[in-house]
Amino acid sequence: MNFAGEVKQAVTPRAALLVLGVLVLQLLFILSYVGALHRPVPTDVPFGVVAPPQASQQLITALDGLPGGPLDPRAVDDAAEARRQIMHREIDGALVVNPSGTTDTVLVASGGGSALSNSLGKITTEVLAQQQRTARVVDVAPASSDDFDGLSSFYLVVGWCVGGYLCASILAISAGSRPANTRRALIRTLVMALYAVLGGIGGALIIGPVLGALPGSFWGLAGLGALVVLATGMITLALQALTGVVGIGLAVLVIVIAGNPSAGGAFPLPMLPDFWRAIGPALPPGAGTWVARSIAYFRGNAVTGPLLVLSAWAVVGTALTLLLSLRHHRTGPAGDTAGTGPGAPGTPGAPPGGAHTL
Repeated sequence: MNFAGEVKQAVTPRAALLVLGVLVLQLLFILSYVGALHRPVPTDVPFGVVAPPQASQQLITALDGLPGGPLDPRAVDDAAEARRQIMHREIDGALVVNPSGTTDTVLVASGGGSALSNSLGKITTEVLAQQQRTARVVDVAPASSDDFDGLSSFYLVVGWCVGGYLCASILAISAGSRPANTRRALIRTLVMALYAVLGGIGGALIIGPVLGALPGSFWGLAGLGALVVLATGMITLALQALTGVVGIGLAVLVIVIAGNPSAGGAFPLPMLPDFWRAIGPALPPGAGTWVARSIAYFRGNAVTGPLLVLSAWAVVGTALTLLLSLRHHRTGPAGDTAGTGPGAPGTPGAPPGGAHTL
């Protein structure tokens, strides 16, 4: 057999398409990560201004007109209200003007990401210096000293996401990407749910009591972890039930390539380009990172929306997995009526126990 014939036998058309798909994922990975993170600059950051009425609008106009539009300033009644809005994650910082002196206060929250809080302190300090005033930066939600740059929440959620789609991939690869019937799809779902609970508790145990990297409620983080793992795992199972082994690549596309750089981990959302800022909150890594930081540093505030996002991924993934397995069971693995086509359980030549084992 000549070389061309050897190549044809060694690399089937299906394998060639899968390799091409991997190449596309690789290039998309580079594009997404570098595109999102190569030039982080704050843009339209929600920012409060507490100042006397005669100075408030003038200061807001000055901040709103800064080159590049780093801030989206709005008037806030007083310092207490500014602190409340920061803790409820309605704004990311605030400037509190001292009408009786030349030293003003800049409120930031490094628990939401130190890159952003540092940028806000620098921007406002430069603006005040132009008016012969100085700034005193106060961190109202400081990141733990064991949580460098506020990244622990992000890495925790990434670990949960990786566990979710790897567990789902193993369940599928071990016995066929498409479950043979609804009962077996339900078994996979129950295994995924159990794994999610164990993964959530394990991650919260490591990040809290073992390493002391994050404060906040242990059980709150454990519950979040279970939901993140379940959401990523079930959407991976659904994609595999829909497209076969290609579903693993699609899960990587959604969770890793699109989700991780847009999660606001290394750089909070206001520092990302518009595309990644827009998609981040709708994907599991972004929603999970937001909730983890809220639990750790913001008293559990502002978590309803992200939790609904994660729940939607879990519910949609579960529903699709079960519905697609029902369709697969009715048509059979090769399009025959289930239980009557060649190779069906109980027919000559059928593998013991049917086409799949899980």
